[in-house]
Amino acid sequence: MGVFVFLPLVLPLTVWPVARLAEQHLHPRTATRLLSAAAGTLAVCSTLCLALLMVVGTAQLPGNPLPDAWSDPEVREALPYDEVAGKVAIPALLAVLTGCSRVLWQHLRVRRRAGRALVGRPASTVTVLPDGAPYAYALPGRRARVVVSTGMLSCLEGPERRALFAHERAHLAWSHHRYLVVVRLAARANPFLRPLSTTVGYTVERWADEEAARVIGSRRVTARAIGKAALVSRGAPAVTLAHFAAGPVPRRVAALLGPPPSGLSWPSVFTRVGLAVWTAAAGTAASALSSANAAVTLFFVLKTATAL
Repeated sequence: MGVFVFLPLVLPLTVWPVARLAEQHLHPRTATRLLSAAAGTLAVCSTLCLALLMVVGTAQLPGNPLPDAWSDPEVREALPYDEVAGKVAIPALLAVLTGCSRVLWQHLRVRRRAGRALVGRPASTVTVLPDGAPYAYALPGRRARVVVSTGMLSCLEGPERRALFAHERAHLAWSHHRYLVVVRLAARANPFLRPLSTTVGYTVERWADEEAARVIGSRRVTARAIGKAALVSRGAPAVTLAHFAAGPVPRRVAALLGPPPSGLSWPSVFTRVGLAVWTAAAGTAASALSSANAAVTLFFVLKTATAL
């Protein structure tokens, strides 16, 4: 196991370059999927290694329910700096579990609160709420629907309203809320993954923007609708759900006023973004291999120590 058990804790640094380059040079769909997969994998690996550090480093503490044999010298030799690393891993792992639980609880609470606001409303794919505050958001679930206020509709013209609905339907059709939950959990599991969470929050909106522009056939109308919504919006009540005026709006509008993004899914390694993508892929693979190697090694060491 050795020092390789610590690698998954720092290997998320290898994806920092691709976080910015992907949003600039890759199609938003590709960037979202790539960054979400990398963030999820790296978060699982780093959390697993924290758990391994805690098991070996705390087996000898008084009152620990783990078998005494797990604190034998031959077990601790498999892990460098076992006493310090193990004790530090306890609060770190508790912080990870607490942070991830809060993310899930907040997400579920917001969905329940948004659902309660729709009780008694017809089961339709679009729900218009009589509210003067302008907002629009996509509410996932068994009865997924687009929720929009009369205040938002009154600020947009006909084609702009179609862009709004196409944007929110894209969020639902491609399950963008799942990508957002994955990267938010990953950011809580490892602080080095926070740049990916911010980037994916932007790329899912850009993905929906591009889908809306494709559906209504006008990038300029979509950009105008987003700009208007951002100027008048006070923020959707469901702040953790994808909604129309989210993200860095000026960049989204500028992207829509430019040419459509390339549909190339995997860039050449001889470009900056290609090099960054391959570096991130290598870092993610190394993290997975390191954590798997540490887990397997610890399993056999503990198995031998406990004479199983």
